[in-house]
Amino acid sequence: MRRTKLLLTGALVAVLAACGLEPASQSVPDVQGGPELAEFDNLGEAPIVTTSKDFTEQLILGKMLSLVLKAKGADVADHTNTKGSVNARETILNGSSDIAWEYTGTAWLVYMGHSDVDPKTSEAGGVKISDPEALYEAVKKADLKDNDVVWGDPAPFNNTYAMAIKEDQAKQKDANGKTIDVKSLSDLAKLPPDKQTYCLENEFENRPDGWPGMQQAYDIDVPKDNVTIMDTGVIYSRIGGGSCLAGEVFDTDGRIPANGLRTLEDDKGYFPIYEPAVTIREEIHKKHPQIVQMFNKLGSKLSTETMRRLNAEVDVDGRDPLDVAREWLVDEGFLKN
Repeated sequence: MRRTKLLLTGALVAVLAACGLEPASQSVPDVQGGPELAEFDNLGEAPIVTTSKDFTEQLILGKMLSLVLKAKGADVADHTNTKGSVNARETILNGSSDIAWEYTGTAWLVYMGHSDVDPKTSEAGGVKISDPEALYEAVKKADLKDNDVVWGDPAPFNNTYAMAIKEDQAKQKDANGKTIDVKSLSDLAKLPPDKQTYCLENEFENRPDGWPGMQQAYDIDVPKDNVTIMDTGVIYSRIGGGSCLAGEVFDTDGRIPANGLRTLEDDKGYFPIYEPAVTIREEIHKKHPQIVQMFNKLGSKLSTETMRRLNAEVDVDGRDPLDVAREWLVDEGFLKN
């Protein structure tokens, strides 16, 4: 088996598990497949280990993996809620996990090391990272060749960075005193510098595909005092509330509609695409090709609006990701009630 990045010894994997970076197996309830799964062959108690990262969207998607695989007869070990993207990815590479949802932008920029982004062309590693098809094909080809990891089809949502403002504060005066309806990042950049105040989290302020590149791409020149650094979860409630006019958000976050926010169009195509797809070890894929087919079908139903709603049920309403995932799978016909 070829492994080119982040390879760990078995002893170190054990240390990660002991430190809580690779979670202990979690219980997966008994479920029955619905009509949407009827066309796919049973997995015949095949042992499958699922994993996910440790934020809301990933927890929901990870539970969907575990529930659907269990419904089709797999012997599922649920290792979702792994702390950190790199740690979750490593469990796929070292074979301690078999399947996970992954994002194209994360794979290309982080795992594959193409982090030198040109803010004017949005290119990294010879690929335009704001072009979803080009990025997906590059990631899919490289991961299979270098790491024996198979990518399913991308779901039709993009959990990329975005800037958001309050819907009721979208009417602003530009530098010439003209009232404009701020709908895009170019519109935001037209405002007087003293009106351009931003809430950002620390990582976004410094990462190459974050604030520095955005300033270059949109010719944003504001004093440092116009930027307030805070935790990601706080930003959503602070936008438009005195701390800042605009703030960094994730496009599928359920707190966007919950807080009356408008995401601004990235009209220059600066931000990378972060489309999710199921990734699975090639060894497992060759034995059970129907797994990717099942999740291609499931993923095709996951729009940005759907993910915002599901994420909000956890982050705003306080529901358990497992319950949210199961209810959606029942509603969509992948599980029986």
